[in-house]
Amino acid sequence: MKLYPLFADLRGRAVLVVGGGVVAERKVAALLEAQALVRVAAPVLSSVLTAWADAGRIAVNRGRFVDTLMDDVWLVIAATSDKTLNARIAALGETRRIFVNVVDDASLSHFHVPAVIDRSPVTVAISSGGEAPMLARLLRERLEVWLDHAWGPFAALLGRTRDAIRARYRDPAARRRFYERVLSGPVLDRLRAGRSHEAEQWIDEALSGQPPSAAGEVILVGAGPGDPGLLTLRGLRALNEADVILHDRLVSDEVLALARRDAERIEVGKEAGNHHATQDTIHALMLRHAREGKRVVRLKGGDPFVFGRGGEELEMLREHGIAYQVVPGITAALACAAYAGIPLTHRHYASSARLVTAHSQLSNDALDWRALAQERQTLAVYMGVSELKNLQTRLIEHGRAGHTPFALVENGSRKAQRVVIGTLDQLDQRARDYAVRSPALLILGEVAALAERLAWFGDAPLGAETADSPRRNDTTVVSLAAQA
Repeated sequence: MKLYPLFADLRGRAVLVVGGGVVAERKVAALLEAQALVRVAAPVLSSVLTAWADAGRIAVNRGRFVDTLMDDVWLVIAATSDKTLNARIAALGETRRIFVNVVDDASLSHFHVPAVIDRSPVTVAISSGGEAPMLARLLRERLEVWLDHAWGPFAALLGRTRDAIRARYRDPAARRRFYERVLSGPVLDRLRAGRSHEAEQWIDEALSGQPPSAAGEVILVGAGPGDPGLLTLRGLRALNEADVILHDRLVSDEVLALARRDAERIEVGKEAGNHHATQDTIHALMLRHAREGKRVVRLKGGDPFVFGRGGEELEMLREHGIAYQVVPGITAALACAAYAGIPLTHRHYASSARLVTAHSQLSNDALDWRALAQERQTLAVYMGVSELKNLQTRLIEHGRAGHTPFALVENGSRKAQRVVIGTLDQLDQRARDYAVRSPALLILGEVAALAERLAWFGDAPLGAETADSPRRNDTTVVSLAAQA
């Protein structure tokens, strides 16, 4: 069915909804948002509709439907389960030339209510012509990812400056080119960052004839542990808008596949014994591409601010006057534990958590082992696969029981995930027996034994025959080793 798309101004206009259930609630809610004068006809009302009636937000007729209820209304929505009544309402609408929508019955409807993306004052409506409402809803969900909430303020800003733009560019072609320039410029990003004054300043400079700054920007994006489904919507949006992507070696191919196809991709990851890209080199790449006016995404495994040197990179960018944003990601400590079925805190075993990096620290004894071995805490040690023997020895020396359960999660959240379990006194040997490699996460403490019962992703844990079950009131130390 070919429909004519139409956005209706219902402010102060009467609309009748026949029906008093949850479906009617949804229709009434949308009509109230549009500031319509809503009348509801139903012998019985839901609790929500009753509350709205009591508050004076809607007018109600609690009797049986009669033809006169359709007098002086602009639209009618039939939201009842009575097919005979719905058909009667549709026929009355045809006779009176009043548009009627019968919920879930396209053949009786004179208009359809689309799936809506509300970014007021921008509204996007999607319709399948009544053929496949679920498809329209699916398309709406996909578009929700792209149309973030900055588009509403963006449209409002353009509305406020519309007269000035028309006065400055009287020629329609020139005006169109200006709008294209605004759309491809930094205005949206400034609004996303909550800097509306900078967005307005950019447009003011463009209208005054001053060339707005052509400097680019850098967006630090957390890629998560590897599963592309764990990338945030904002992170996905940044990847789709990037000109250059500087990515760590541990960022999964599946995440990179979500990026803009023509973006330049540069691997800048460092690994133990092969620092082929130093931090100074990464800084230089960010500066060079940003100064060329490009949008640079610095894509980091996990979260940029959890042992990802994100703070150092922001300090450098600020020092050189480069605009930046930060999109957090799901850090390995959270994701890998969750994918192994292990809670980092549990009211019976662990009441707090610490995040520590073992990289270049375990060997020089920079860690406070006495504090790290305290009871009822979660100790998260990143980048420690190569230091497992030292970790095992030091924790036992400072009071950690040798029978404390552990779980090593290798390639957490990825297809190749493996989980090796055992006890602290077996830690180093187990890691060598199963050839555990980075990226891997070590969880040490009574909570680790829960992996045997609560694991849900990938294969069952290896070495389950030696793992102890959790014991209440025992000391808990959880140690996480990732990205050595």
